[in-house]
Order: sequence, then C-alpha cells, then structure tokens
Amino acid sequence: MFITFKKWTALYLLTLLLLFAGFAAILWQGSAVNASKNLTLSNEAEDFVLVIDPGHGGFDGGALAGDGTVEAHINLAIGLQIEEIARLVGTKTEMTRREDTAMDSPDAGTVRQRKVSDLKNRSAFVNSVPNGVLVSIHQNSLPEVLSVHGAQAFYNGAGEALALPVQEALNKVINDRPKEAKAAGSSIYLLDSVDVPGILVECGFLSNQQETSLLKTQSHQTRLALTVFASVRNYVTNPAENALE
Repeated sequence: MFITFKKWTALYLLTLLLLFAGFAAILWQGSAVNASKNLTLSNEAEDFVLVIDPGHGGFDGGALAGDGTVEAHINLAIGLQIEEIARLVGTKTEMTRREDTAMDSPDAGTVRQRKVSDLKNRSAFVNSVPNGVLVSIHQNSLPEVLSVHGAQAFYNGAGEALALPVQEALNKVINDRPKEAKAAGSSIYLLDSVDVPGILVECGFLSNQQETSLLKTQSHQTRLALTVFASVRNYVTNPAENALE
C-alpha cells in the first residue's frame, strides 16, 4: 500500500516532514560532483519536473520473488510515495503510470511486441515533458547468487552527475555495503532513448529473501522514496553548491 493524503493525521504529516528534513540534512552533505557534469536544465532549476517511472506494470510484472512478490507492484508503491513527497514540498511531477497498467499500444500483438511498444511509449512520454528529470524505479534479481542485495543507480549520458549523489545517499541510508553508480549505455532502452537526464534505481534484489521482506514494507519503501527524492531535488536545485572546484 502507499501513503494517501486522506489517511494522514496531523502527527503523521509532521513526522514525515521531520523525516524529510532529517534525510535532507544527511544526504546533502558531501554530495559534491564535478561542475562540468551539471544537468542540462532551464535557468530556473526550481521549475524542473520530476518524471517518475514505476517500471513494468499490467501484463509485464517484471521480476518475481520466491514468495510470489511481483516487481511491478513494489515499483508502483515506491513511485507513488516519491510523487506524494515531491508534491508535499512543491516539486512538479509527472508519472508514467499510477495504476497496475502498461503503456503498450493497442495494436501490439505478441508479448515481445507489447514490451517494445511499452518502452517506446514511456520514452516518448518522458521526452514530451519540458525540463524533465527522469527517475525510473525497478527491482533487481539474481537467482544464481541469493546473497546479493542492495540498491544501485544506473544513468544515461546526461544523468551521471545526478546518479552519483543518489548512489551516495543510497549507500548511506539503504546499503550495508557501498555500491557504485554505473553507466547504462545501450543496455537499458529507456535511459538510452530519452533526451533528459535520467537514472534508473534498482531498489533491491527480489532474489534475496530478506531484502524482499524489507521491500514489501511501507517503512522501507518510504525510506527509499525519501532517499532518492531528497538527493535528486537537492542536486537539481543546488548544482553550484554540489560542485567541486
């Protein structure tokens, strides 16, 4: 389940605000990156639009955990929390989906054709958003090595400077062992085909039973949502402060 404003009490709202402030203080320290890699945005960085892409959905459930947990459902839960936190602090957002649906075209036939159509339509949607910054949410899986776990950010050419502080934040808040942000290259179609700075966050491994249990909890989903959003918003709105000389 995801947070719904109608169910928030005043105490819960205050708690969330305090959590955000606390996370921001932690994540915004030491997130410096090279100034030459600043994001390509308009002069008004505060006007950026956060495009949230909960991966998969509908006919395409994505990775499947041993207990039957479907990746697409966790992606959506985290994505919706990112959207609500963003709106709470006045950040504009767009989402590729808000329900358990895909974005494939009606004339797509086979499952493969539907997956290709879905990715192309997501890419077109992202590219249609002026001043957009893409954050795509996914879950990883490596059944061959069940012990592997942790969150990792991947980036396109324009998103490297964004991925570095996000990964640093994930290492501080989520991971018990540090991981490195990696270039996606052409291996991740969505990142390769969009014209905006983009990152894809693999929030954890559904092949790891312990991490799957965590990913299913609202508290961990909120922790992920806050960690990703706080580091993204701080970098985009304060690029000069986050740049090394």
